[in-house]
Amino acid sequence: MAHGEVLEFEEYVRTRQDALLRSARRLVPDPVDAQDLLQTALVRTYGRWDGIADKSLADAYLRRVMINTRTEWWRARKLEEVPTEQLPDASVEDGAEQRADRALLMDILGVLAPKQRSVVVLRHWEQMSTEETAAALGMSAGTVKSTLHRALARLRQELESRELDAHALERAEQGDERGMERCAA
Repeated sequence: MAHGEVLEFEEYVRTRQDALLRSARRLVPDPVDAQDLLQTALVRTYGRWDGIADKSLADAYLRRVMINTRTEWWRARKLEEVPTEQLPDASVEDGAEQRADRALLMDILGVLAPKQRSVVVLRHWEQMSTEETAAALGMSAGTVKSTLHRALARLRQELESRELDAHALERAEQGDERGMERCAA
């Protein structure tokens, strides 16, 4: 790669770093994994930087690389548990409800297939148009629409299912308390 192109890539990374990191954070829930994802995508893009003729599409190219990398990681993932002597202390902070909602959303996004998750993230978090999403993912606009429709239906179904489970658990706990009160009387 020519010296001028190296400087051009460095300037691009410097100016777009925050936006790209936000995109990575939306693809993987853990902040450290998001940084690793972005770094991996940048390394892969650096090797092909001179092949990107239209540098205005570099964001879309990098997002595609991040999505592909995250999919590779997802396919190769191993479930690893690390035993510890003590559980971490739970702390209560301001905004706990917002973080709980975000955690629930990230958990629910995990039920989607990688392709569906990518479409949801690009359309709703990145607020890309259908056409921009289609270009970033290398699919037709119609495929983006149908994939988004199925993904949102699956998310609604999962939310409703979890809501029903929570209500059933609450009713069961209330029934147990009443039964215990009757036994004590």
